[in-house]
Amino acid sequence: MKPATGATPLISMAATAVDTETTGLDASKARILQIGAVGIWHGKIKPERRFELLVDAGEAVPPAASRIHGITDDQLVGQPDFTAAWDRFQHFTGPRVLVGHSIGFDLAVMERECRLANLPWTKPRALCVRLLAAVANPSLADHSLDAVAAWLGVEVAGRHTALGDAFTAGKVFIALLPELRKRNVRTLGEAELACLALSRDLEAGHRAGWSEPVSRPQAPVFQSVDPYAYRHRVGSLMSTPAVVVTSGQTMRQAIELMVTRKISSLLVSDAGEPNRPVADYGIVTERDVMRRLSGSGADALDLPVGTFASRPLASVRATAFAYRAIGRMDRLKIRHLAVRDDAGTLVGVLSARDLLRLRASEAINLDDQIEHATGAAELAAAWATLPGVVRSLLAEAIDPRIVAEIISEELRAMTRRAAVLAELALQAQGHGAPPCRYAVLVLGSGGRGESLLAPDQDNAIVFEHGEPDGRQDLWFKMFGEKLADTLDAAGVPYCKGGVMGRNAAFRGSLETWKNRVEEWVRRSRPNDLLNVDIVYDLKPVHGEVALSDALFDHAYARGHAEPVFAKLLGEQIVSDNPFTLLGGLRLDDGRLDIKMHGLFPIVAAARTLAIRHGIRALSTRDRLEALIARAVGGEQDMKAMLAGHAFLIGLLLDQQIRDVYAGVPVSNRVDLAAIPREQQGELKTLVRRLQSVPGLVRDLMFA
Repeated sequence: MKPATGATPLISMAATAVDTETTGLDASKARILQIGAVGIWHGKIKPERRFELLVDAGEAVPPAASRIHGITDDQLVGQPDFTAAWDRFQHFTGPRVLVGHSIGFDLAVMERECRLANLPWTKPRALCVRLLAAVANPSLADHSLDAVAAWLGVEVAGRHTALGDAFTAGKVFIALLPELRKRNVRTLGEAELACLALSRDLEAGHRAGWSEPVSRPQAPVFQSVDPYAYRHRVGSLMSTPAVVVTSGQTMRQAIELMVTRKISSLLVSDAGEPNRPVADYGIVTERDVMRRLSGSGADALDLPVGTFASRPLASVRATAFAYRAIGRMDRLKIRHLAVRDDAGTLVGVLSARDLLRLRASEAINLDDQIEHATGAAELAAAWATLPGVVRSLLAEAIDPRIVAEIISEELRAMTRRAAVLAELALQAQGHGAPPCRYAVLVLGSGGRGESLLAPDQDNAIVFEHGEPDGRQDLWFKMFGEKLADTLDAAGVPYCKGGVMGRNAAFRGSLETWKNRVEEWVRRSRPNDLLNVDIVYDLKPVHGEVALSDALFDHAYARGHAEPVFAKLLGEQIVSDNPFTLLGGLRLDDGRLDIKMHGLFPIVAAARTLAIRHGIRALSTRDRLEALIARAVGGEQDMKAMLAGHAFLIGLLLDQQIRDVYAGVPVSNRVDLAAIPREQQGELKTLVRRLQSVPGLVRDLMFA
């Protein structure tokens, strides 16, 4: 088990709730009489994983202490001393984070016991539920274990026994998680930093002789990754076209074909044709053939391959990065994957042999967890691996725009899986299957493939037919709510602007959406323009791609056909002047909002000019390169925006990595003091140059 980092979500953290019973409450004198602990995993108590042990302290138990916890001298006869108990306890906890109420006291007495027994002491990473309750509800008058449990509706049992209090502390911790999310505290690092800000509470503990209950978050040890797997997409590695045989062909014929073509697998379908939906196919591999021959002998050679083809056929998208295919093969323990396009059509086959250029799989830190997550906690655990990979990729000098594409891939996968879970939840609750075909769309930076480490939810739902507030719409409203709640719990917060399919404005039938676009383009009011540009950055992640394509085609056609609309859209590219009277950058707590003053002008300009000039690309990079190819605008200006886009993404990702491990809420603001002086100058020059973008766009509207 890997140790937790500052980026580890609280909901998916492996932890141990712990409590001790002692000879007294003076941490400088108390001896441990009992240790109780219980495991926490993915936001749930694991009652089968419990630890309870009496400890012979080697001295009499004070009667006053016995009256509280009921432990007497007679009970301690024959029990292990602290040295033996500590060894067993450490074996039980491993590298897990310790959680407890007023845990600073428990840590202090543990440290003292280790010192008395001449045992090495390393303070474990820990969280105090008393402090977390103060973060979540500062107005609560009493943050005792009983008071916090009562506020959260947690049942208290076994009070003043080590195991009973450990159970209560663990249940309180889990109940605090949604309350902490409301305070934007989601990760271990954020929780530690929030607790460290409670100076009055910490000072009281220090005066009592307690240990510091939490540690200051630090970045984990650097881990390298295999850059090849993050530079190449499946489509560039696969074998195409796929070799397909009919279900009725014999094994003998299949073997002859594999030998002739020097391939290790065949796809099987009734039609025996490529370019059909992936669901139509099964697969026969060399290993399948050998197993069947071993079991049935030569008679198997005359069997039709359709009788032993493996189904359903595992697949991966052609546009996915290679790490996704590696992770899927590893999870499913297979050596071949079908490759599909976004519409689900077979376009090729990928084998382990195609990936032999990659180093050991340990270098692939992003695996396939998302695709089989059963809830928000497992999604959160998968999402938490992303910062480490991003840090390693930036160290490998991977283009920051490619890193942003990888983050977008993970965000889309998170949204796709959350949609599957939402659909299953509705069916389990008796609401039935989807009432018609539909698609879930990721919008904004996630749709463009330019997500960073501070994404929120930008999504929408388009369904085949149905009126607002009608039967279909009400089903998709419930679906959108479950989708949003799952993502929020998993670490992708609700969109502050409400751009989510749970809200009526971002949910509707294809006809409803087309009418919206028509109205937005025709009226072109400021609020309409804020909404409509999102429609041009959409990417389907679940459901019927045809519905998404129809909406995108309609939006682009209407936007391109109305020059006034594109002109007004361009006029929205205005930001506050980030410069002071003396020419310096105007900062907030030493930070500059890179998204507002840098990325937004570039992204908005590329989108607006692409709509006006009929360029149907999705990413900012592709849009700018297409504009350069068409000689729209000065090549120098366009290339400056292209380079500036990569530079700004890199700056922001570097900052976000530092913040996420330090427990600082990740944002779009960069600490200028942390940037080398040369880059500060480059940033200042770029931001000043971008002030002219609105005028440039106006000039190019009719170029």
